[in-house]
Amino acid sequence: MGAHSAKMSGADSWRADRVGAARRGDNPTVIAKLRSGFVAMGDTQFLPGYCVLIADADEVDHLTDLPRPQRQQFLTDLGLLGEALMAACPACDPAFSRLNYEILGNQWRHLHGHVFPRYTWEPVEVRDGPVWWYPQQRWSDPADALGGDHDRLVEAITRELSRVLAEAYH
Repeated sequence: MGAHSAKMSGADSWRADRVGAARRGDNPTVIAKLRSGFVAMGDTQFLPGYCVLIADADEVDHLTDLPRPQRQQFLTDLGLLGEALMAACPACDPAFSRLNYEILGNQWRHLHGHVFPRYTWEPVEVRDGPVWWYPQQRWSDPADALGGDHDRLVEAITRELSRVLAEAYH
C-alpha cells in the first residue's frame, strides 16, 4: 500500500472542512500546494486523474470574489494543473483524449476548479458531453473511490506538477 492509499484509510473528518484540513496537512486527497490553492485528487476516479484546485482563501465563493491578481493566479494555477494532467494521464492510459475545466460552486460554495480527463473508452452517450451526464451512482460508487489502486497515477500527476511548476516559476 502506497503512502497516499495509507492516508486515505483514516477517518473522514477532514471532509467537513476540506480547506482547513488542507492547510493543516490533514486532507489526504491533497497532492500539491500551488500559489493560489491546493491540488486535490477527486474523491471519485471514474475518470482517472480527476483533480480539483481548491482556493486557499477565506470566504471566497465566486472567482470574482478574488482581487484581480489572485484571480489571475488561480486561473494560471488551474492551467498549470491541466498541463500536468496532459502529460500524466496519457502516460497512464493511452485512451486519454482531452481535458474539461469547470468552475461551478453549486454544491460546495467555496471557489474550486474541476479538471476532468476524458477518454475514448467512455460510453458514447456521455463521451462528448459534460461529465455531469454520467449517472449519479458513478459519483458515489465505492469501486471508483480514490484509493491505493490510484497510487501510480497520483505519483505521475505529482511528478508532472513538480516539473510544470519548476518550468513556470524557475
